[in-house]
Amino acid sequence: MHHDPDCIFCKIIEGKIPSQKVHEDELVYAFKDIHPWAPVHFLIVPKEHFASMEQAGPQHEKLLAHMLLLAPRLAKEQGCNPYPAGGYRLQINTGAEGGQEVYHLHLHVVGGSRPWFKA
Repeated sequence: MHHDPDCIFCKIIEGKIPSQKVHEDELVYAFKDIHPWAPVHFLIVPKEHFASMEQAGPQHEKLLAHMLLLAPRLAKEQGCNPYPAGGYRLQINTGAEGGQEVYHLHLHVVGGSRPWFKA
């Protein structure tokens, strides 16, 4: 599995930088965002380093499906209100113009009581 020794998320996954872990399994590491936008805000990060959705390929299909299917369970466990009145936002930023700040693919899971919405 590829790691980038200069990547902050790789360092978090390896335990070299502390984080508030939400979940860990063989494919991903999830942790609370250090600058939350909402009452619930955590990231789901692949353990394999690749920069963005632009680098995702057919070999990442299982990983990406795992991330998207894991998000609802973790959102509820972290305090998001039940669907349909409640809910959460899933967001993957890609590239500078897409708002990506850390170049290691990651899925933001954001929710909880409003107002917190960011366009």
